Amino acid sequence: MAVRFRILTEADVKAVLSMDDLIDTMAASLKSFSTKQVEQPVRSIVSVDGNQAFFGTMPAFIRGTSSGPANHSEAGSVSASALGAKLVTVFEGNHAKGLPSHLASIVLLDPETGALKALLDGRYITEARTAAVSAVSSRLLARKTAKSLAIIGSGVQARSHVEALSRVHTLKQVTVWSPNAAHREQFAATCGFPNTAAVEHAGEAVVGADVIVLVTASPTPVLESGWVKPGAHIISVGACRPNQREIDPELTARARFFVDSREAALVESGDVVMGIQERRFGPDHIAGELGQLVAGTVSGRTSDAQITIFKSLGMAVEDVTAADLAYRRAVAKNLGSELEL
Repeated sequence: MAVRFRILTEADVKAVLSMDDLIDTMAASLKSFSTKQVEQPVRSIVSVDGNQAFFGTMPAFIRGTSSGPANHSEAGSVSASALGAKLVTVFEGNHAKGLPSHLASIVLLDPETGALKALLDGRYITEARTAAVSAVSSRLLARKTAKSLAIIGSGVQARSHVEALSRVHTLKQVTVWSPNAAHREQFAATCGFPNTAAVEHAGEAVVGADVIVLVTASPTPVLESGWVKPGAHIISVGACRPNQREIDPELTARARFFVDSREAALVESGDVVMGIQERRFGPDHIAGELGQLVAGTVSGRTSDAQITIFKSLGMAVEDVTAADLAYRRAVAKNLGSELEL
C-alpha cells in the first residue's frame, strides 16, 4: 500500500507560523516535556569534522490530551499527539559557501500507525522556535519593567530574538555587539527595530541592559560577570557542547539558573558541565526547567535584584510540536506538495 506524505518548504512553513503562534506553542510544549508527557532522549551527536561540523538526531513523541485538533496555549498543554524527529547539521564552513551554518529537516510520522506523514524544511522552525522559547523564558524570568535588550552576536538568531522578545517586552532600546564591525552595523540597520545601536565592545552593549541574549559560536565566555547589572535576565543560546561556554563561570555560579532540559544540560552544556567539574556548584544549581515554570511547579525570580539565566539547548519536542502545527495549518490551506512512497 502506497503512503502519501506532504512536503513543506521553508516558504510554506513561514506562511503558516507566526512568532506569536510559536511563543504560545513553545510554552505548551515545554510544559508537556516537564510534566512527563513527552518521550525524548538527549540528542545524539555525530562529529563530522572535529569541532567544525556536527550531525544531530532529535526524535520525540508527544502524548496529546485528545485526538482532536491541536491546541496550544501557555495555560494548557498540547492537545493532539505528535511523533517525529529533526535531523540537524551545524557546519561552520558553510558561510564561506553562501549557505547557512545550521540546516535541518523535520520528519513527521503518524502517531497511530508510524507512517510517514510529512517532511518539512526545519531551518526556519529551528530559528524561530529557539527565539520563541527565549521569549517564554524572558516573559517568566525577566523583570516586568524590562525595556532594554543587549545582543551579543549578529546572525540569524540575533534577528529572530529581536522579533520574539519585542513581543513580550515593551522594548525602548536594542544594543548589539559582534566581533565583525560590518556585520553588527548591518544588523543594527536592518533588524527591524528602530532604536538599535551597534557598539564597539561587548561590555558597552551589556552594561545597563535588562535582558541579555548570547547568540554566538564562541567556545569561550563572551559575557563577564562584572558587566551585568542586578536584576538582569540572561539568555544563552550558543555553547551547546560540553567543552564550550559563553558565560563567565563566576556569573553562572551566582545567578538563578534555568534550563530547557535538566538531563540534557548535565551532558551538553559546557556552562553546566565545566562548572560542575571545577566544583563551582553541583547539579542542584539548576533551579528548574522552563516547563516547570510554565506549569507553576517551581518558582522563578525571587527578588528584583536577582540575576537569572536561561540556558537554551533546544529540544526535539519544540521542533516536532512546531512542525505538527505547521503541517495541520498547511493541510487546511492546501499548501505544500503531496508525494507517494
